[in-house]
Amino acid sequence: MHYHIITLFPEWFSSPLDTALFAKARDAGIVTVEYINPRDFTKNKHNKVDDSPYGGGPGMVLMAQPLVDAVASIPKPGRLIALTPAGTPLSQNLAEELAKEEDLTLICGRYEGFDERIYELLPIERVSVGDAILNGGEVAALALIEATARLQDGYMGKNESGTEESFTQNLLEYPHYTRPENFMGLEVPEVLQNGNHQEINAWRRGQALAMTLRHRPDLLAKARLSEQDRMTLYSLRTHSFAKNIHIALVHHPVLLKNNAAGSSSVTNLDIHDISRTACTYGLSSLQIITPIEDQKILIEELLTHWTKGDGAKTNPDRAKALSLAQLADSIDDAVKNVEKISGAKPLLVGTSAKAEKDKKGREKRLAAPFDKIAALAKKNNILLVFGTSHGLAPEALAKCDYILPPLRYMGQYNHLPVRSACAVIIDRLLGDLY
Repeated sequence: MHYHIITLFPEWFSSPLDTALFAKARDAGIVTVEYINPRDFTKNKHNKVDDSPYGGGPGMVLMAQPLVDAVASIPKPGRLIALTPAGTPLSQNLAEELAKEEDLTLICGRYEGFDERIYELLPIERVSVGDAILNGGEVAALALIEATARLQDGYMGKNESGTEESFTQNLLEYPHYTRPENFMGLEVPEVLQNGNHQEINAWRRGQALAMTLRHRPDLLAKARLSEQDRMTLYSLRTHSFAKNIHIALVHHPVLLKNNAAGSSSVTNLDIHDISRTACTYGLSSLQIITPIEDQKILIEELLTHWTKGDGAKTNPDRAKALSLAQLADSIDDAVKNVEKISGAKPLLVGTSAKAEKDKKGREKRLAAPFDKIAALAKKNNILLVFGTSHGLAPEALAKCDYILPPLRYMGQYNHLPVRSACAVIIDRLLGDLY
C-alpha cells in the first residue's frame, strides 16, 4: 500500500508513522509513505495557500490551485480521499475496501476547509472519522492509515489478529484476561481456565453479543446472527425502555376535511393493527380516545370479544395484543390511565404530517428528533399522541410537550394511514434493539 499524504504539516506524521508496527511494515516494504506539501505548488511570492472566503465570514479557505497541482504531481495517486466532516463515516467495511487499493492519496484540510471547486475538478471522495471538530485532517488521516495498513498481508503478527477485532463482524470484541488469575480480588472467569475450547468459544461469542448489546446496539442490525445468537440477545434484554412508551389514538379533537376540529369514527382495523404494533415492540398500553358514547360501546364490545369472548379462544395472540387497549374520554383521561399503569405522569409527544405554522407561515416550534425522544423514553414515561382523520387538532398539539417531525418531511405527499405512521414511528424509536 502506497500512501500519498497532502498536508501543510508533514511533521504531524513523523512520530506515529515511524514507530511500532507501521515502522516495521515500512522497513519490510509492506507500506510506503510520501508527503506532498501544497505550499510547494503555490504561485505567489509568500507561498500562501489560503485566502478569505467569498461572501465574508470567519476563517480562511484553502485555495484550489495548490491542492489541484499537488495532486497532479503524483504519478499514480490512486483513490483520492479528502478528510472532512462532510464525508462518509469511516467504518470497518470502508477500511477493508480501501485496503485493497495499491495507492491512496489523503488530502488533509485546515482552516475552514477546501475551495469547493476541487471536488468538481478532481474525483475526490469525502471521508469523516466522526462527528467531532478537529483542527485539521491530519489526525483523521492517521486513523484511516492505521485502519487500512493493518489489513495488509504481513502487517499483523498473526493473520487472525486482523479478523477477530471489534467491528470485523459488526460485533464488539469479547473481554480479555491475562495473568495473574486473581487481581485485587477479581478472578479470571473459570471457563477460560478449563482448557475446553468449545466452551471458551461459546463464552466468547456470548460475551461479544453482550458487549455489543450494552455499548453499541446499533451494530447488531448489520451483524450475521444465528438463531442461538438471537436467543442469547433476547435473554440479555433485562430492561427495555419500550415499556415506558404508551400510544394515544385520538378521535377527538382531530382535524376533519373542512380543516375544522371535531370527532372521527373509531376504526376496527386501526385498533387491531396498532395494538399488534404495541405488543410486538413491547409497549405498555394503547389509549383509545373518544368522548362519543356509542363509539365507546363499540370499542368495549370489540375488546370484550377479543380478550374475554370467543375471539380470545380462537386467537390468543390477538387477545394478548388487544389486552393493551384502554378507553379514555380525552387526552387528559389517557394521561391518568398511563399514570395508573406506570406510577408517573407521562411526557406527551405529538405527531403530525405537517409542521405547525403561525399566521406568517413560520414554524411555531421546532420538532424534536427521534433520538432525543428515544433518550427521553429511557428515563421518562412517554405518551405518543396520534391523530385520526386529518391529524391532531391544534388544541391537541398544544397539550404536547414535544412534537416529532413529519415522517417524510422532504416529501410532497405525506398522507400515511395512522396505523402505518404509528408502526413506522415506533420502529424509528426502537428498531429491534430494545
